[in-house]
Amino acid sequence: MDTLQHEGGEMEWKESARWVKFEEKVEEGGERWSKPHVSTLSLHSLFELRTCLQTGCILLDLEGYSLPQIVDDIIEKQVQEGLIAPEIREKISFVLLRKHRHQTKKPIHRSLADIGKSSPSSECPLSYLSHSQLCGFSRFLFVLLGPNGKTKSYNEIGRAMGEVDFLDKPFVAFVRLAQAATLGGLTEVPVPTRFLFVLLGPNGKTKSYNEIGRAMATLMVDDLFSDVAYKARDREDLIAGIDEFLDEVIVLPPGEWDPKIRIEPPKKLPSAEMRKSVFSLNELGQPNGNAGGGAASAEDEDLPAPHELGEELKFTGRFCGGLWLDIKRKVPGFLSDFYEGFHIQSVSAVLFIYLGCITNAITFGGLLGDATDNYQGVMESFLGTALAGVVFCLFGGQPLIILSSTGPILIFEKLLYEFSINNDIDYMEIRLWIGLHSCLQCLILVATDASYIIKYMTRFTEEGFSSLISFIFISDALKKMMSIFNYYPINRDFKPDYLTSYRCDCQFNFSALDWNQLSKKECLSFGGSLVGKSCKYVPDLAMLSFILFFGTYSMTISLKKFKASRYFPTKCRTLLADFSIIVSILVFCALDYVMSLDTPKLHVPTQIKPTRPDRGWIVMPFGKNPWWMCLASFAPALLVTILIFMDQQITAVIVNRKENKLKKGCGYHLDLFWVGILMAVCSFMGLPWYVAATVISIAHIDSLKMESESSAPGEQPQFLGVREQRFTGILVFVLTGVSVFLAPVLQYIPMPVLYGVFLYMGVASLHGIQFWERMKLFLMPAKHQPDFVFLRHVPLRRVHLFTLVQITCLAVLWILKSTVAAIIFPVMILGLMVVRKTLDLIFSQHDLAWLDDILPDKDKKKKEDEKKKKEKKKAKSEEHNNSDEEVRTTIIRCVRCS
Repeated sequence: MDTLQHEGGEMEWKESARWVKFEEKVEEGGERWSKPHVSTLSLHSLFELRTCLQTGCILLDLEGYSLPQIVDDIIEKQVQEGLIAPEIREKISFVLLRKHRHQTKKPIHRSLADIGKSSPSSECPLSYLSHSQLCGFSRFLFVLLGPNGKTKSYNEIGRAMGEVDFLDKPFVAFVRLAQAATLGGLTEVPVPTRFLFVLLGPNGKTKSYNEIGRAMATLMVDDLFSDVAYKARDREDLIAGIDEFLDEVIVLPPGEWDPKIRIEPPKKLPSAEMRKSVFSLNELGQPNGNAGGGAASAEDEDLPAPHELGEELKFTGRFCGGLWLDIKRKVPGFLSDFYEGFHIQSVSAVLFIYLGCITNAITFGGLLGDATDNYQGVMESFLGTALAGVVFCLFGGQPLIILSSTGPILIFEKLLYEFSINNDIDYMEIRLWIGLHSCLQCLILVATDASYIIKYMTRFTEEGFSSLISFIFISDALKKMMSIFNYYPINRDFKPDYLTSYRCDCQFNFSALDWNQLSKKECLSFGGSLVGKSCKYVPDLAMLSFILFFGTYSMTISLKKFKASRYFPTKCRTLLADFSIIVSILVFCALDYVMSLDTPKLHVPTQIKPTRPDRGWIVMPFGKNPWWMCLASFAPALLVTILIFMDQQITAVIVNRKENKLKKGCGYHLDLFWVGILMAVCSFMGLPWYVAATVISIAHIDSLKMESESSAPGEQPQFLGVREQRFTGILVFVLTGVSVFLAPVLQYIPMPVLYGVFLYMGVASLHGIQFWERMKLFLMPAKHQPDFVFLRHVPLRRVHLFTLVQITCLAVLWILKSTVAAIIFPVMILGLMVVRKTLDLIFSQHDLAWLDDILPDKDKKKKEDEKKKKEKKKAKSEEHNNSDEEVRTTIIRCVRCS
């Protein structure tokens, strides 16, 4: 937008504002463009603009190729319509063709002072012009990106805004060129111009003209009005476009906000599709609401989207019907699942998930070794993780899921081993048969489309399960950190005065050595003893371990948030956020190396061999247990199958939730098929059993999220989805398998650093869980509570009651998993579904629609009830119409008779 300026008797058009998606003003004092902000307009300026277009000159599809020619045509049109007197033609032409000074051009004395300095960052590169506008010469530039990525140029709408003393009424012109043309130095950036809006008026109304110009610019930024301007056939179409814009305008009372405050651009712009549909209905002459009799009621539009898991969980009724559909769905994108993983972001994801996997493998491997007398240990855990993970990521339906050992499986293994020892049964053989039965049961579930029941797992069950797993991760990380304090107790008897005593003698009765010349280490190696206060110094390994632990966690959180910082270019911030975990690990590993203290390190096996010397890599199915054990194993296998089914499918639902915007489809049946097959393979090899790990899978998803590259100043990056591929998962598990050969490098990683990574994964997985947000509401006064959408529709006391039910269920699950009864943990997960069903008796369907999801049967019943109501209403309407018709017919007959 250019405004007419008078300096030293000379007139020039000076750039005062521009619109690149959002408004930017010239800040004279700072000699820069302002931060992009939402345009706030006065309602009066919009009405004045409407009047300008009603009374001014409108030229549509004008043939113009240069600014002087276009100005001549505008003035000629004004003279023909009697809007200006012919004698002022030359004066108006003189004013409109004055030179243009852009923001990057400075007076000569400033330019000389700035020699050698780089050009200001306020220049507008062409890369910014994505679906945007610039204003110059009281004009706007539009470059619209179509769906195929082709640039479509609406280009400029020029407004000449200024005061002159030879006019007694405003000179207004709206021009749309037939073809976009580059009009010399009209714009700061050489882009084609399509629209111009010119406004000149008598003295004394500068502010009014400026506001009209801003209103015109803001209108052209609007998607719908820009379409109207492009397709308008006459003046009436433009007026209709303004009226449509005014219908959507929201007015802020002047006494309740400060107009000096610049409103930040929103993080997410609302879709204009609804406005387009309304506008098209208006064009057709139909009313805005119940057009055609098929519009939903206001109450229906006010409800959230229904709970739908997609056609992947549709019950086919055919043998292996769901599995076959999963295969058909995944085969077309199989090749792209590999080459789409070649991205710098994948490197960060691989290293992050790899460290999480090996830490988990070592932890569970050590616990399994203790629970099974080393029949399964760290080596078996490494090989099993690598084998199961590679196969699943290569052939599974959702390769973003990460397989791992889980706590309930560990408890089952411990109880099974104790049962075997107490009853003189071979542990590995009976474990093999349990694994084979569980494999068979999983395949039966796959063949019968049993995954269909996952449709009844609403957000209530998902959030309860994922919150429990997240809290377990957080708790385990803190417990492991506290164990370091127990292993390296703080020396409470140490006093700072000891550090001031430097004498440390080595006393021994062997006089051939000069003990005073030996170091402490040498003294002790010869059997001497140390005396002196300074010799009592013990390094505080517990405190250093805590620094490594909490430092890794806090630095990772800070670097993740740095992505939204104002410092450094977008690519630098994005790259630093993607590699935040790796950077944190390297920094604190370096700190540990510099300190050179004996903190607990990561220990990886260095040889590929079974942990227990008297067992091999293959378990024989017969020979050590009675034959009937093969059949009796079916019962305990049922518990394992329920555990695997619930763990696997709930994690799959969480990973595939619509918020992640996955585009390649799910594979619930295919996933369960491969988990069952791997159960049998791992049982034969004596390796641990594996199932989807909720927290690590969520972390994998989070590390692969994609955002749009912000192209216009002020435009917030939009979440585009997740980089769906198989490459990262396969590489993670391949690295896990070869970790035996990486032991010389991995031994430098302190365990507290990895515990910090565990803590981060647990905390990060709570992000976006509504249950966690509702828990925090208990500690917030009502006036400070966030504007959650469910708080707008559900009373706060009902929200708290629903949250208390979830907290109670979570507490029961937590207590259960900490006892021997954890073996029935999967059955209790099913119990969450029963509790959710019971909530239908306590809460209304309206409240449940906002706090949870409506169960499929309830949703179906609700639709049937609505359908019956509509049919009943329609019948009454027809009956009423028939009655009216009869009365009308009777009246007509009476009139005819008379």
